[in-house]
Order: sequence, then structure tokens, then C-alpha cells
Amino acid sequence: MGNSAKEVKLTDCIDKNMIQELHDVQAAAGAFFEESSTGITVPASFGNDAAAIQASREGVALVDRSHWGRIRVSDDDRLRFLHNQSTNDFQRLQPGQGCDTVFVTSTARTIDLATAYVMEDAVLLMVSPNRRQHLMEWLDRYIFFADKVNLTNVTDETATFSLMGPESDALLEQLGAGGIVGQPYASHQLVRLGDIEVRVAVGSGLAMSGYTLFVPKDAAATIWNKLVAHSALPMGDRAWEQLRIEQGRPVPDHELTEDYNPLEAGLWHTISFEKGCYIGQETIARLNTYKGVKQQLWGVRLSAPAQPGTVVTVGDEKVGKLTSYTETDQGAFGLAYVRTKAGGEGLKVQVGNVDGEIVEVPFLKRLPQ
Repeated sequence: MGNSAKEVKLTDCIDKNMIQELHDVQAAAGAFFEESSTGITVPASFGNDAAAIQASREGVALVDRSHWGRIRVSDDDRLRFLHNQSTNDFQRLQPGQGCDTVFVTSTARTIDLATAYVMEDAVLLMVSPNRRQHLMEWLDRYIFFADKVNLTNVTDETATFSLMGPESDALLEQLGAGGIVGQPYASHQLVRLGDIEVRVAVGSGLAMSGYTLFVPKDAAATIWNKLVAHSALPMGDRAWEQLRIEQGRPVPDHELTEDYNPLEAGLWHTISFEKGCYIGQETIARLNTYKGVKQQLWGVRLSAPAQPGTVVTVGDEKVGKLTSYTETDQGAFGLAYVRTKAGGEGLKVQVGNVDGEIVEVPFLKRLPQ
């Protein structure tokens, strides 16, 4: 037991040193750090937020998403299990493929939007930072005695970086990893960057071109430096959050709560309407069949700042609620749920005392895909 304790302490020390090495590299590039809502230290900004956002639109930006959760689902029943526990069709997926999927309650209320990567012997789930422990516990409840399913939280074993922007393809080509370029969303493969093996997946996490890299923790600083050396501009978490809101990606505790279902959240692309039973399936099928989506998530351009939670009105009628807010280079912007009968794109609203207009956002879908 004494030896085990020493080994745990030594491992913790190594993990902290690896994290510190990456943070030292980031700090040298101008990063300052904040503690996230999950208690994890993240690079909040590199002092270049406007330039980093511009790079994501015209060049290539690099964001550290290591604080996002990574859950490994393994053993023989892994695909069947995930097929039954979330909204997308896992039975059709082969190793090297992936998809976005939503975990929902029995009444189809949203828990989290995750991305799944199917490997030869496991499925890697990338989940929201504030849902990794909750999902581990929630999924574990549905593993029964005869099920061959193992769950492992591998968040602390790896680092995760996302490349965002139109020059991401060229950067991977320069690194000798161009084999993934042009593949479908969530496709992934192991590549060697120098002498380091990295899993590269198609998709930036937002509705813009890019890739997500899963890196051994002990190589995190090395890979970060290599990406920056190939013209990727570091981006902090604050800028990523601005883009997240501008693009309309819903997140837990804001747009994904027990008040909303995936259809209302604009996550139609994550739902298979052809597959068999799964948790929440009856409610989702009924909403689709009977056109029962009573509210929808939209972007809203604002004339002034507004606080999340502020009521959205049309005239004297309450029609929704603001869920997220950010400042952009084109002014104040937010996400809001708005009652379907009130209208959609182009609708003029009041958010508290602030004028607003409902606009479309690229991440969301409103019809079956």
C-alpha cells in the first residue's frame, strides 16, 4: 500500500509538471490564466483576442481545449451501449469514423452535446468541461451486470488542441498529416508528428473548418510549439467563448439544461430518426412527428449589453430568454430561446430594455439532416 501511495503521488507530480510545461510555453507567448467553472486552470487570453478571432476566419488559430472531458468507452458492447444511451446512430459507424451525439434524460431534456470517435477497440467521447464527471456517473448507472462496457475518464492522460480556420488544411499538409484533409466530419486517424503519435480528427468544435488533436500529455508542450511554429496563432478561452456564442454552439448550464430538448437547441444533425429505441427517443420522435417544437434557439443582435437570463419580449408578450452574451467586433450579441409561434429570423424583440433582432447562427440546424 505504501508503494501504491508513492506511485500515485509520483504520477500526480509528473502530470502537474507536464501541465506546467505547457502553461510555461503558453505564458511565454503572452497567456494569462483563469480558473474555469470546473476548477481547472485554462489560458484565458494571449492578449490577442481580436487577432486570434481574425486568424480563425482567415488563417489558422490554435486553442487549448485540454480542460474538456475525454471518456473512453471500451469492451465488446460499447457501440450498442452508446447507441442506446444517446441520440445518434452508433451501429453504422466504423473505426476511423465519428459523430456528434446528445445525451438526454428519459424525457429528452439535454445533458450534454458530445463528439464520439470510434476506434478499433474503444470509443472516445469528447464532452463539455463541466459534464465529464456527471456523464461518467450517469452512464455508469445504465451498465447492467451482463453488459460488456467499461468507462474510463482519460482526461488527465492527454491534452487536446483545436485548429480553426481555412489555413488548417495547409498546416496539416506541411506537417505531413494531409491524409485526413478532405475526410468527413469526425473522421480521425493516428499520425506521427515527428516521433510523437497524435490522433487528428476533422472538426474544430465550431461551425468553421479545422481539426482537433489528441496529444499524449508528456508531448503537449512539444506539439503546441510545433503548431505555433507552423503559423497557428494561439487563442485563449475567452475568444473561443465569443466564437462559440457567435456561431451558436449550445453548452450545458446555458443552452443545454433540463428546460430544453435537442430539437429546441437546434441539434437536429445529432439525431437519428431511423434507429431504434434509446433514452428519450419517444419524446423526440413525437416532437418531430407532430411538429411540437415550441421554442427554438437563435442568435440575437443587441443594441446594448444584456445579462443572460433576461426575458425576451415582443410588445408586452414574453416570448423567450437570453441564455448567453458576448461582445463582438460588430457589437453586442447573444443566444436566446424564442417561442416558435413568435417568429424567427428577422423578428424584432426586446431583451429587457435592449432592442434586439433575431438572426440565424451557423452551428444550429432546424430540420432533420
